[in-house]
Amino acid sequence: MTLTDAPLQVEHICKAFQRKPVLNEVSLSLNRGEIFGLIGLNGIGKTTLIKIILNLLKSDRGTASIFGVASHDEQARRALAYLPEKFQPSRYLKGHEYLELSLRFYQQPYDRAEGQRQAELLDLDPKALDRRVGSYSKGMGQKLGLLGALMSNTPLLLLDEPMSGLDPKARILLKRQLKAAREAGRTIFFSSHILADIDEICDRIAILHDGVFQFIGTSADFKARYANMTLEEAFLEAINLKLAV
Repeated sequence: MTLTDAPLQVEHICKAFQRKPVLNEVSLSLNRGEIFGLIGLNGIGKTTLIKIILNLLKSDRGTASIFGVASHDEQARRALAYLPEKFQPSRYLKGHEYLELSLRFYQQPYDRAEGQRQAELLDLDPKALDRRVGSYSKGMGQKLGLLGALMSNTPLLLLDEPMSGLDPKARILLKRQLKAAREAGRTIFFSSHILADIDEICDRIAILHDGVFQFIGTSADFKARYANMTLEEAFLEAINLKLAV
């Protein structure tokens, strides 16, 4: 594995469920040190693509690699941290215990004081790390999962709906942390339904619809195609979904 290779390379991925195509010849390549946003409606294949990248789901055809290593290789997955859309750690673990367990996977020591400092950066009460996860609200649990991913210091982050359950303040702080990760040279690939957030922080975006990428490029270029509409309006126009009036 070498960090000079593309952080993530997807080539000609195809996947169908019960003969219904979900992904059809999907390809993309991420650049080192960029934030890349994946946009699409529910059930359109975003999570399916992420699961194929993680080798949690087999593609019917095509390949995925992480820093030049096939994604089914265990070594490749040590270069990334993943936060699923429905993050549910064991309710019996304490916050500190979860973070320690997460970092152990990457053979990294866990510093409790650093965990508390990082918690504050996401507006999570550091004292909550001494409590069991079962006592957390949805937003607190999401922040804990984000902490585990960010503290891994992996060069690639895969985040499926990372803003889920976060209030406006936490969203602002998370965007700040993602930008800091980018400045440190890390690459972030995430999906979100909150297109304003994607428009604000992503270097490039991909529009997934009807099994293919309808667009890959900058948000500004995408909006320029549609008379500089907002990203939300341009997205709806691109997939021919008209709003009722």
